[in-house]
Amino acid sequence: MAKIIECVPNFSEGRSKEVVESIVDEIRGIEGVKLLDYSMDEDHNRSVVTFIGVPRGVQRAAISAAIKAAELIDMEKHTGGHPRLGATDVIPFIPIRESSIEECVEIAREVAREIAERLSIPTFLYEAAATRPERKNLANIRKGQYEGMKTRIKEEGWEPDFGPREVHPKSGATVVGARMPLIAFNVNLGTSDINIAKKIARVVREGGGGLKNVMAMGVMLEEKNIAQVSMNMINYRQTPLYRSYEMVKMEAKRYGVPVIGSEIVGLTPVDALVDVAEYYLQLEGFSREQILESHLYE
Repeated sequence: MAKIIECVPNFSEGRSKEVVESIVDEIRGIEGVKLLDYSMDEDHNRSVVTFIGVPRGVQRAAISAAIKAAELIDMEKHTGGHPRLGATDVIPFIPIRESSIEECVEIAREVAREIAERLSIPTFLYEAAATRPERKNLANIRKGQYEGMKTRIKEEGWEPDFGPREVHPKSGATVVGARMPLIAFNVNLGTSDINIAKKIARVVREGGGGLKNVMAMGVMLEEKNIAQVSMNMINYRQTPLYRSYEMVKMEAKRYGVPVIGSEIVGLTPVDALVDVAEYYLQLEGFSREQILESHLYE
């Protein structure tokens, strides 16, 4: 069986369909790569793209997409609710089949190097590809965002792994790494008070003493006029979706605020949803083999 790698780049554009389609077309045109999903979020002003393929194909697609994003996105004009550093904000590589995290680390370093050399964009390595402990956490690198990195990049200890020691005047900076599958899971609150979402996020996330393998922040969905707890579930096997959902709901009660919905951005492993079904339906002895679709390709 061929090795399969997944890549889930995030681009700082979620309002112009024309721009996003142009970036996605770069991925569609690479042999050995299959586009699985892409979504646009106007409030976050961000797009998340998911594709898989053979290692070299995935590597080429990621670089081609980053080149097109640098051409079409101007960070000086960008606003949105999600933290960001650059036009191509983050590029994670994920082992899927017959591949290892070590192989993804090597690809991440090659991609980061090429983006820096071809586009003069400073690149940082994170998660398993990180060269320093303090850079393993993406939030640490993005602290201060695009605007703050203009001065931070010149501080001691914050030189990029590749590229110039100054933020690109149009494209910003890019973070590249290797990690295990991550689920972007958001919970919407019945309030327009962003401070409540921020307080809940602070309690829920691992960095605040909350749930292990959970990164969380409070954001405002301007179009819907509601606050949201936006989470990255770094390891859904150790911390399932239902646990973070229940903790958000419990903390929201302290402020007299209801949970009015949730969403998953991009793709998710089926096992993560099976865990949720088992928990809420109190299923006993349920097996993944009972899922009809799991037998379709046998």
